[in-house]
Amino acid sequence: MKLLLTVIGLVLIVVAVVYFVMPADQLPSFMPGHEAGVARVHMKHGLVSGVAGVVLLAAGWFMGRR
Repeated sequence: MKLLLTVIGLVLIVVAVVYFVMPADQLPSFMPGHEAGVARVHMKHGLVSGVAGVVLLAAGWFMGRR
């Protein structure tokens, strides 16, 4: 369980970085928020992904301490 939480947390942090770095029209088409012709960055998507990733990493770390 610890490994699963850690891996999902790391993946979500990578997704958050992608949301912060790429504008909406350059996001992969399978990611939510992909909009053709829109040059803005999806800050809310990035923040939610980043916070969820940090929470899952913390949960994995906490489970490992038991």
